[in-house]
Amino acid sequence: MANVTSTTGTQLTPTGTTGTTFTNPSDNLGENDFLKLMMDQLKNQDPLNPSDPTQYMAELANFSSLEQQTQIAQSTASAATQQASTSALGLLGHTVSYKDASGVTQTGTVSKVDFTSSGPALTIGTTSGISLGSILEAS
Repeated sequence: MANVTSTTGTQLTPTGTTGTTFTNPSDNLGENDFLKLMMDQLKNQDPLNPSDPTQYMAELANFSSLEQQTQIAQSTASAATQQASTSALGLLGHTVSYKDASGVTQTGTVSKVDFTSSGPALTIGTTSGISLGSILEAS
């Protein structure tokens, strides 16, 4: 397959062709972008020196494998987030020991769970914003 030149990170032009530019506003190449590039390269290849079709298939297989791995990673991250949320909710009403911001061990009862972009934040006694990772012991 011919080389692909990235001009700005979002515009891709097949090397050796003229006039066709593919834009991708999210900066991520998807399967459709890959197929468009491949088809454009096939249309513009030298008929006296054609590319090896098995190379295209191998690259498509690698791309599909990478896409599946990305989906698995996203699913795993989602499952980890759900597990953290479940664990935090399970601590409601329980007495826990935790390390505060200064590194001192504190004890109190979990009275509230807030769900933030960085994960669940517990309110223990009157102290809020305690991360699940700060918990040392629960009873």
